[in-house]
Amino acid sequence: MADYENLIIDRVGTDDRVGRVTLNRPEKLNALSQELLYELNDALHMLEADDDCRVIIVRGAGRAFSAGYDLTPPQGKGADAVVRRHRAVDEKGRRLLMGIRTGMQQITSIHMYFWNMAKITIAQVSGYAVAGGCELAMMADLVVAAEDAQLGHPGLRGLGTSRTGVIWPLVIGMRKAKELYYTGENVTGNEAEEMGMINYAWPKEELEDRTIAFADRIATMTADHLAILKLNINRFYENMGIYSSVHSSTDLDAAGQFTGFSYDWQEKMRDEGLKEALTWRDGPYRETDWYKRK
Repeated sequence: MADYENLIIDRVGTDDRVGRVTLNRPEKLNALSQELLYELNDALHMLEADDDCRVIIVRGAGRAFSAGYDLTPPQGKGADAVVRRHRAVDEKGRRLLMGIRTGMQQITSIHMYFWNMAKITIAQVSGYAVAGGCELAMMADLVVAAEDAQLGHPGLRGLGTSRTGVIWPLVIGMRKAKELYYTGENVTGNEAEEMGMINYAWPKEELEDRTIAFADRIATMTADHLAILKLNINRFYENMGIYSSVHSSTDLDAAGQFTGFSYDWQEKMRDEGLKEALTWRDGPYRETDWYKRK
């Protein structure tokens, strides 16, 4: 089995029929660097080709599933970096929409492969699954979470829109989907289960064992039969336009980098750093959330 810098791959369940991928950057709350995402793409292809693997669990090491996309520059070297980076500025240092959009669409293609690969996938969420981490979790077939997990997309506050649309319009009602989009709020695992965003919310101390048992139950049938069932149900969502919608969301995410609010965020980041920028962005929301308290 391949070795990865940013992932741990192991097998669990009856006769090791469940593959498990652990995002392994706990010191960064499993932030989704380009290196991690391309390793994930490779690992998923490897597991897809393994007929003994029937179900795949994706989880995060440490305190989070994933806190979102890594905002630090990619660390790729040599030819690898040339392939994966796109020129997003011109010779005068001006940001270019199509450069940003092209890079984003390549990452979206990894998400869409995760969505449509010929294995049943389960996202196991503990701690934070926010921004890009929430996008990734939502592309799994099934999602389970700790009751106190936090799921949401605070990146909607000035960083653009959701690269995959986190497919909320397909899995929760319109009113709540719009509220989450317009506010960038997080919800707990319990709240996410109630609104149909995830399948189950379990006590944190039971999450590991219950997730494996859930995956093992699904893995009773052979990998090829499960793949046919997945293809069958995914076709319904494809006919509802998931591919065009997700790629359109990615285009709008790129365009969202050029709004007035986004420029303000970028200036705060550049001049004052990430911590101060987050305080500026999120402070007004903490001060005005009294309306939903019970």
